Amino acid sequence: VSTQSTGITHPSPLSTWHDITIRCEDIDLVGDIVQALAASLNIENMTSTANFPDFIEKLKEVLVKVDEFHNVRQKLTAEMADHSNLIRSLVVRAEDARLMNDMNSMKQSYLKLYDLNRDLVNGYNIRCNNHSELLACLKIVNQGIQKAGRLRVGKPKTQVVTACRSAIKQGDVEKLFKIIECGGV
Repeated sequence: VSTQSTGITHPSPLSTWHDITIRCEDIDLVGDIVQALAASLNIENMTSTANFPDFIEKLKEVLVKVDEFHNVRQKLTAEMADHSNLIRSLVVRAEDARLMNDMNSMKQSYLKLYDLNRDLVNGYNIRCNNHSELLACLKIVNQGIQKAGRLRVGKPKTQVVTACRSAIKQGDVEKLFKIIECGGV
């Protein structure tokens, strides 16, 4: 079993630098230890390097899912726009058929409208489910960023959280993982 570690560098009350190594596979536990250590020693700023391959791998999987959900959302939105244009066309056809007293054409147009409406409702349900799953994945990503932040204290913690969010906005996953590991780029 491989162990992951967080190396913590901080100034001691005597203003000299010390390195502490914590070996643990649980990023939550290490974050708790770092926060407790900083609180008990009154450390205002603390940087760290971290190596949690399992955590990074799970985060990669979640980010892949997020990309998939975004792609599905775009596809469903495009389909909805196509259906909306078709609905407008069918309503005009049905109304024209009604005015020309062509009941068969009118009936066919309304049947097609009914089918399109059902497709739109099904698409809406799929979009709702997709959105819910996307939000769940984004929540996991945000929790991962917070866990990475808890490996640091003070300004370095804030910088890590900000840099991680920036990397996600840029779509730079490798940069995100480097920030989580090293606390910076």
